[in-house]
Amino acid sequence: MILASENRVERTLRLGARGSALARWQAEWVADRLRVLHVGLVVDIVEIKTHGDRDLKTPLAAIGGMGLFTKEIQRAIIDGTIDLAVHSLKDLPTRNPEELILAAVTPREDTADALISPGYKTLENLPSGARVGTSAPRRRAQLLYQRSDLEIVSIRGNVETRLNHALEGRLEAVVLACAGLKRLGLDHVVTQRLEPPDFLPAVGQGALGVECRLDDAETRRVLSALDDPAARRATAAERAALAALEGGCSLPMAAWARDVTTDQKPNLALDAVVFDPDGRNRITIALQGPRDDPETLGRRAAESLLEQGAGKLLGRGS
Repeated sequence: MILASENRVERTLRLGARGSALARWQAEWVADRLRVLHVGLVVDIVEIKTHGDRDLKTPLAAIGGMGLFTKEIQRAIIDGTIDLAVHSLKDLPTRNPEELILAAVTPREDTADALISPGYKTLENLPSGARVGTSAPRRRAQLLYQRSDLEIVSIRGNVETRLNHALEGRLEAVVLACAGLKRLGLDHVVTQRLEPPDFLPAVGQGALGVECRLDDAETRRVLSALDDPAARRATAAERAALAALEGGCSLPMAAWARDVTTDQKPNLALDAVVFDPDGRNRITIALQGPRDDPETLGRRAAESLLEQGAGKLLGRGS
């Protein structure tokens, strides 16, 4: 282990982040960790407003999906306005500008989703026709697969705004990520965990991705200390599956990778599922592979899903 006092870095890094409370928390967490790991390092946080932050009315899938919360920040890295950026990894597209690199994947927080329903507590207890808020096609499809009698309402905004739809009674329930609620100290409002294997998370959910310029060797070295191998390989498998399906956050697909031991061998397990947009049908896959080749495992999962008819389920023909 390298002691912080032995790893002195005399420089300033400009860290770009969105302005929401959650994005600010994530940026501050990364900045604090870097300052501890590298004595002498100064990290300044630069707020960047993205198109997804400015347009809070249009459904995500209708205005560009995943890249909504990343493109402007990525441009700021490329043009040198900032040196690095922190993203919720589930928001980061699987195909990114060639000038950039995912320099670190942080230790993964809780991957589960959370139902917040003060009046009914659980998904099973919601009455027929209950209105449940979410902006994610993945959540919409999984909710309807389990409860086709629910009305899924598209909601946008930061965590607090979406949460208040349930807390103030405008909707019977909302579904958010447990990770974001925990980071903001709001996990006490969760009335039911929606967790694997019955309810699979978004690709990369719970992990933070730290991005910088590919040719910035010194920043890459500084950021490498943040990288968590287990989170890196799990999310790499999930992202490879999503990429092979040519999807983003508008795709009703979910995946969950994690380290397992099978027959005394260290493996990586991957569960993945694809739904039709209204959650009437689904195709699932569960595979394992070596931990040192997560991308191949992800591609194998996507190939299997496509062989079983995932393309047709997603409206792409046979």
